[in-house]
Amino acid sequence: MSKCVHEPAPTWRSGIAPGILPSVGHGIALFRRPLEFLNSLSAYGDLVEIRLGPVRAWVVCHPRLVHEMLRDTRTFDKGGPLYERLRALMGDGVVTCPHADHRRQRRLLQPAFRPSRVAGLTGVMGEEAESVCRAWRAGRKVDVSAAMMALTTGAISRVLLSDSLDAARSAEVRDCLAGIVHGLFVRTVVPVDALFRVPLPANRRYRDAVARLHRLVDAAIIERRAGEPRDDLLGALLAAADAGEHGVTPGEVHDQLVSLLLTGSESPSLGLSSTFSLLARHPEAERRLHAEVDSVLAGRALPTSDDLPLLPYTRAVVNETLRHSPPGWLFTRSTTRDVEFGGRRLPRGATVLYSPYLLHHAPSSFPDPERFRPERWLSGEHTDQPYGAMVPFSAGSRKCLGDAFAMAQSTVALATIARRWRLRHPPGPVAPVRPAVTLGPRSLRMICEPRGNGLDRRSRGAGDTLVDHA
Repeated sequence: MSKCVHEPAPTWRSGIAPGILPSVGHGIALFRRPLEFLNSLSAYGDLVEIRLGPVRAWVVCHPRLVHEMLRDTRTFDKGGPLYERLRALMGDGVVTCPHADHRRQRRLLQPAFRPSRVAGLTGVMGEEAESVCRAWRAGRKVDVSAAMMALTTGAISRVLLSDSLDAARSAEVRDCLAGIVHGLFVRTVVPVDALFRVPLPANRRYRDAVARLHRLVDAAIIERRAGEPRDDLLGALLAAADAGEHGVTPGEVHDQLVSLLLTGSESPSLGLSSTFSLLARHPEAERRLHAEVDSVLAGRALPTSDDLPLLPYTRAVVNETLRHSPPGWLFTRSTTRDVEFGGRRLPRGATVLYSPYLLHHAPSSFPDPERFRPERWLSGEHTDQPYGAMVPFSAGSRKCLGDAFAMAQSTVALATIARRWRLRHPPGPVAPVRPAVTLGPRSLRMICEPRGNGLDRRSRGAGDTLVDHA
């Protein structure tokens, strides 16, 4: 007699969000107060119908339903307003390609992000982190958002392109990405293409940023073909294209670089910026972080790969930031067939959305969700379940290719910077973060204070003032 107990199929609740406006639907609410709007939807069901402009869409509010969707990539393919816009920017790289081509592309790129390769990049991560804070001076205001973007752009470009991007071109990449991510969000929540064909300054800035980014990538490819082979992802892609392997075309080489530059720099930089902003508002968590970093590094400036297992609280801080302020906060899928899902019959071509922010702020999954509490990741309070609500890197076969790289980079960067510096918000209220296509502070300026060890004293320059008024 079998002792297997079959879990009964849940009874899902479905509903419709109130406040539909003519023509724009819920677009204004999603644009003006997106986080509050998303967090309100669970009250109306596990699967809630909304309007994106005139288009019907469904938001998945229950973590089990989200996992069922993400594991069925044949039925719920990458699609919807977000990915339509991303494909216009990235082409059909690994981030945006349809289900049918994803396995081939992932197998091609995966070796660059294997754990052994990530461990070997720990030194690069530390060097990039150390380089962005080397010029900081005690009492000065620093642009933390720009510094973190420089850090992550430098690290991912070394993985993809070795040293093909000099300082000037790296700065131009960062400038392009800043213009792109704002324009993408507007185009996602109000998917009316006619609005974005009008020659307004904002539309021109977006198109210019996209064109400049593509030119930078094309120039890097041309230079590499004219130079020596290198052991990086561009080298592997060009070798595969030249040998006719894995179906790689010259166009795909370009698309993969654009995709990985954008996703490998923007989201991790926002996560790190959010981390320092949150630590400044939670001094007990900051003190515990500093104590761990000081103990493990024991006077060394940079962590090694062997140090990472010895930094559990540092990693918990990163995890709690990803829960509290996930850079990837809203994603879309498109159904490839009629399907029964969440108690509704969804037609082929339906747009389905899920929000890590909504899932991460559900009190049923994370008690006291608005509080920043890194210790929740150490106490056993949160454990990975088959349908866990923590999905900062998605789930299923299309889980983020570089999740291990991103976690290692964030942990190394946080330990490297926290070893030397404490960052403080200037006096006054901290401005709330406004989401774009990603979530995080984009103009975060903080006051840096040395932590009082030998490295920090050497960083204090003569004539430094308490506040930089420039």
